[in-house]
Amino acid sequence: MQRIEPRPVDASTQAQQQGYASSSSAPGKPSNIPTGLASTGSQSHTQSFEEIYGVPENFLEIEISEAQTHQPSASPSSRYTTYLIRLSTNIPAFKLRRSEVRRRYSDFEVFRDLLERECARVSIPPLPGKVYLNRFDDAVIEERRKGLERFLKIVVGHPLLQTGSRVLGSFVQDPNWDRNAW
Repeated sequence: MQRIEPRPVDASTQAQQQGYASSSSAPGKPSNIPTGLASTGSQSHTQSFEEIYGVPENFLEIEISEAQTHQPSASPSSRYTTYLIRLSTNIPAFKLRRSEVRRRYSDFEVFRDLLERECARVSIPPLPGKVYLNRFDDAVIEERRKGLERFLKIVVGHPLLQTGSRVLGSFVQDPNWDRNAW
């Protein structure tokens, strides 16, 4: 029985087979420039413009921005901060493709409690901690915003919550969301 050795492949050919252009700056190493070749196992094909740059099959973008501090009455204890939640998606579990709603920290607390009760099998991440001193300081508000955004990205991206939660879509998309309606 005769043994057949594979023929040697140079680095540029190997890089092209993996879907990358060869790099002139570092010979022998593939760069991160896509060639338009897609590979599935031993078969490869040239990707179309739509495949490379088109809208992904499922996408979900969520961000929290534009913190605003409100003071509805003369009492200093009535001050609170709201955060703008922007959602853009094509996932069918969400009713709207794009939405913007404002929520305050206490809304997030109620939302998290509702999620825990509604989806006991899913571990819900913690919210950023409650702040008692200097809570209206810009740096404190920005840190809280980042923590709330981290929380929402995890929760909204979870497939079991997308399909199994009644409160999730409403919280991130309904401007008239009422914490007492749940």
